[in-house]
Amino acid sequence: MKKILVVRSKYNNTVDLLRSAVKVLEAKKIKYSIIEVNGAFEIPVTIARNIKKFDGFIALGIIIKGETPNFDFISQAITNGLINLSILNKKPIGNGLITCFNNNQAIERKDNGKEAAEAVLDVLKLKG
Repeated sequence: MKKILVVRSKYNNTVDLLRSAVKVLEAKKIKYSIIEVNGAFEIPVTIARNIKKFDGFIALGIIIKGETPNFDFISQAITNGLINLSILNKKPIGNGLITCFNNNQAIERKDNGKEAAEAVLDVLKLKG
């Protein structure tokens, strides 16, 4: 049986993202664990620490643009970290990270967790 690790940032209220991802996993009766981290920047290292324990991963976080260019640097660093981990370890990582300008945009994209879960399951051939 395949095991999935969901890594969720607690910053910027990612509960809806988590719910949408878990709904997919439970519907498919997939075994999963959840680790919560403080912010999205901690997601790649948390996945790296657990890379051998799971078959796939779902990264969930919300990054809202502020007044500084930090948004761009953080978003790009996380994306690069996730893709590098996925390729080097040949394991799927569903990218459920939302980058947006405000909370309303994040709310509109609350189903990104579902999409990230479906992407991982598709790569693992567990979808459908």
